Amino acid sequence: MLIWGIGSYSGMLADEITLGMKVRYPRTGTTGKVLHLELVRGETFAELDSTKLLYRIDHLIPAMGADSRVASSIQVDAKQVIEQEREYAGGSGFQDALKNIDQSCEGGG
Repeated sequence: MLIWGIGSYSGMLADEITLGMKVRYPRTGTTGKVLHLELVRGETFAELDSTKLLYRIDHLIPAMGADSRVASSIQVDAKQVIEQEREYAGGSGFQDALKNIDQSCEGGG
């Protein structure tokens, strides 16, 4: 088992990894699909589609649905921002701000 400041994990073995498999490099959080495997000086490396870089397979772990969690949290955040903007645009603060402008466009400087 490898232990690096981010937490402990057990790296993958050559017979556990397949082309097209989604994996994650825990040190940086980089995720991607394995494009090809390469043997360099007795170590097996996998090229990831997201970076086109080689990663030692014993430093990779299977990526389990991380993309769907990130996508859903971004969608929730976007919905919250849209709702907040609608509340502000419909409220009196925005209307008061529009009354106090003189329709000029000053760029400063």
